[in-house]
Order: sequence, then structure tokens, then C-alpha cells
Amino acid sequence: MNIYKINDIAELIRGNSYVGRGIVIGKTADGEKACTAYFIMGRSANSRNRIFKEHGGDLYTEPFDASKVEDPSLIIYAAVREAGNRLIVTNGDQTDTVYDGITSGKSFGEALKSREFEPDAPNLTPRISGMLTFENDDFTYEMSILKSADADGTACNRYTFSYPSLNGLGHFIHTYVCDGNPIPTFQGEPERVAILDSIDEFTNSLWDALDADNKISLYVRYTDIKSGKIEKRLINKNK
Repeated sequence: MNIYKINDIAELIRGNSYVGRGIVIGKTADGEKACTAYFIMGRSANSRNRIFKEHGGDLYTEPFDASKVEDPSLIIYAAVREAGNRLIVTNGDQTDTVYDGITSGKSFGEALKSREFEPDAPNLTPRISGMLTFENDDFTYEMSILKSADADGTACNRYTFSYPSLNGLGHFIHTYVCDGNPIPTFQGEPERVAILDSIDEFTNSLWDALDADNKISLYVRYTDIKSGKIEKRLINKNK
């Protein structure tokens, strides 16, 4: 087993009907750009009734058809927010928790101590989060997953991963292993994946590999490390 293998993200998810929500962070092979990607999937009508929309440089999930919203509590939130030289991405309203914590002087991990997995028994969906910190013409990044310690949701296990940025390497964390009842939650460390120089090639490869029935939206953002120039791609299945 090669623990340093860098995987093609499309190969990791193709044929898997439900990996849930996913975050990718890493650096392009040419070493020039930071990649941040976030996607959502859904099985229920309530979950599928969503789109991504940007407001002032931040990314939000919103209802596609507001008249059909059943329960907005776990599906409507800010997914990507800027906080000074940091970029936060999460799969829930803990984006705001991290933002508030960071701007008040807390670390990424400290900010998340007040949160735990989602209260959606029996699945007890993990909360996954990431944050990039840009400084000295480079960046580092952190990722977190908050998971139930048991099937009853009696306690929360907290895992935080910190990474230097390396050319061509990214890390991929998602909420579920695959479909099921209850749905099995993500296991182990974030997966090592290749970050392509072309934002279009990376975006198209990821979107095409996601299950056609269950994918909902994808957002990809490339940030030039030195100039700060941003490229973005946003795909919504609902139009």
C-alpha cells in the first residue's frame, strides 16, 4: 500500500451513489493557485431543492423553490466565507461559528469546540469544515470532522488535520462513505487527491464523476497565491 499515493478524485467517487457533501482543499501542480471546492448531494426532495448562490464573494445554499422548503435548518447556510486572510468552507452553519471564532481571536479548532455532528438521527451526519490561511506568498490549511462517538449520538469525536500546501496535492473529506440506512459516515484521514492546473478541467472532472441522480451543486474557487486574483466556477443542477 502506497500511503503517499495521490488519487484522481473522479476515480474515488465515480460509481458511488452517495458521498454526501464534500470539501477539497489543495494547491495546483504549478504551485501558483490555491484550490477550494465544495459540493452537495441529496436524496430527499427537501435536500434536492437547493442551489448555490454568491453574495458579496461568499457562497450560500438557497432554496430553488421556496414554496417547497420543508425544514431549512440543516440545508440553508453560508458554505464559504472570507475572514481577512482566511477562507472558510463547511457543510453547515458552523461556517458562521468558525468565522465568529476566528475574528474574535480563536483558532480553527477552538472555534469548532462549541459544535458537534448534525442532529439528524439515525444518520448523525458529520460536520466537515476547512480553512485556508494565506500568508508569506503561500498558504496552509486545516480540515475538521465532528462525528458521533456511537450510534446513539451520546458524544462527539473531534478530528482536526493541519497541512502545508504542496504542489499538485489536495485533501478531500466528505460526509459519507456511501449510501445506506443509516448512512455510514466518513472514515479515516482526508483522502489525498490531485489538484489540476486548469480550474475548468478540475471542475468538469469532479462534476461529471458525481452521481447524476443525487448531485445538486458544485463550487470551485482558484486563488492566485501571489496576486490574490480569484477564478470561480459554480454549477447548479437546478436551473
